[in-house]
Amino acid sequence: MKEILTYIHKRKYELLLLALIQHLFIGMFLSDFSFYAQIIWPINMLILGVASVGVFIEKGRWKNLIQKILFVIVLALPIGLTFIGNNIVYFLLLNIAYVVFFIYILWEVMQYLVKPSYINTDIISAAACGYFLLIEISVFLLQFFVYQNPQSFKGIDFSTPAGTYMDLVYFSSITLTSIGFGDITPNTHHTKLITSFLGIVGQFYSVVLVGILISKFTSNND
Repeated sequence: MKEILTYIHKRKYELLLLALIQHLFIGMFLSDFSFYAQIIWPINMLILGVASVGVFIEKGRWKNLIQKILFVIVLALPIGLTFIGNNIVYFLLLNIAYVVFFIYILWEVMQYLVKPSYINTDIISAAACGYFLLIEISVFLLQFFVYQNPQSFKGIDFSTPAGTYMDLVYFSSITLTSIGFGDITPNTHHTKLITSFLGIVGQFYSVVLVGILISKFTSNND
């Protein structure tokens, strides 16, 4: 067990990056949304929760405790869908829990990014993790409003929870990268303003990240 934790800690950002990518984009390889919601989603969260453990190793007792509590919650919630079904209140709570979980990880990743005065593979992986964590936060934040008001967006697939999630992964990705194809559009003032804010956050992250990486590269060459 100690050897496993040591490996997870050593490769924490690479493992977290892979876990985030598979969680967001595994839908590329699936066509059965019911199978995704009942089987793949809980497995995804188990992988993601285990991968996030490495980020909090040696970060203190309370940080580790909070991570474990949040991990248990976000793992249990999708499993509960099998028994509860499409309950709107349950979906709203699920999205709030996921936003908190990913913000908590992002905060720790950002603290790491601004500290070292050097560039290595961990810095690059952590930087990529930050971007994918922003997408995760955006997806579940927007999904909260979608389940609160189905008219929040035009062009979203509401036939299954998995379909809605994958459409929001797509929408959040193209919003944060400022691509914006226009096939899915916000339809209320809440979602219009949130989408605008997320687009600004995506650009701000890119600008700040470039500045951080340049400063670390310059420090390396001094």
